[in-house]
Amino acid sequence: MKKYVLFDHDGVLVDTELWYFKAGERALADIGITVDREQYLRDMSRGAGTWVQARAAGADERSISRQRAARDAYYQEYLRTRPIEIEGVVEALAELSHHVRMAIVTTAKRADFELIHEKRRITQFMDFVLVREDYELAKPHPEPYLTGLKRFGATREETLVVEDSARGLTSAVAAGIDCVIVHNEFTKTQDFSQASHRINALSELKDIVLG
Repeated sequence: MKKYVLFDHDGVLVDTELWYFKAGERALADIGITVDREQYLRDMSRGAGTWVQARAAGADERSISRQRAARDAYYQEYLRTRPIEIEGVVEALAELSHHVRMAIVTTAKRADFELIHEKRRITQFMDFVLVREDYELAKPHPEPYLTGLKRFGATREETLVVEDSARGLTSAVAAGIDCVIVHNEFTKTQDFSQASHRINALSELKDIVLG
């Protein structure tokens, strides 16, 4: 039985992965650059992202800095206006809260995270949240999940990570923590061969935690 669960956020608790991609896609379209989605997913799996393609297309750092700000603004627009709930998440967390302690370990910036959760009930179940500003090295480096272990005072063996991306899986594996991959349509083509379990919805997590 596991005692602690560290949740990734985007794509696991809220359906934001696609909108983050679309915000970057829109920002680069503003300067005439087309983003290849499959290449983006490959880049993201190793901790890179939109700006790899921008540089390859000849964008200079000044343009990238300007379009990064545009991407952030577009993303917050999408967070305010698009449906990002994942059905059954709150109910699954409520049930899990009777059996384990939980926290969120995310690469989301604090401003985006706070915007997402202004009117949602997810964080009430969490002991703490680690956002991008709370650690130095992002996923796929193990630091985010090692930081989560330290905050809980937990061992690797009694902890479970829940992720939806290869980048997050790599981070968890490098930290020595068992990782469950929950299905996300946007990241489904990534390599999840190192996952301990794969599930279609968080409602399936209870059986793994108690197993």
